[in-house]
Amino acid sequence: MHERALMDDLLRKVLAVAEAEGATAVTRIRVRLGALSHFTPDHFREHWEDASRGTLAEGAEVEARLDDALTGEAAQGVVLESVEVRGRRAGDGP
Repeated sequence: MHERALMDDLLRKVLAVAEAEGATAVTRIRVRLGALSHFTPDHFREHWEDASRGTLAEGAEVEARLDDALTGEAAQGVVLESVEVRGRRAGDGP
């Protein structure tokens, strides 16, 4: 359940960036995985594929790196470091 909550929170953040940018797709995300998050980079990518299916983020390239710090706020979570998007939806300004 912890992993699902982390993925839902991350997906909300990624989609908020895409919405703010008026994007047609999310092309790449970069994340830092906390040492106590229960994710490896490959495991994270599998969960990301499931969580993002059917959204603007589906198919986005994932760069995931495991942090080795066992203390601090991010040790049990996933930190979104960057989001790259493509395009602008029709009618979304210049």
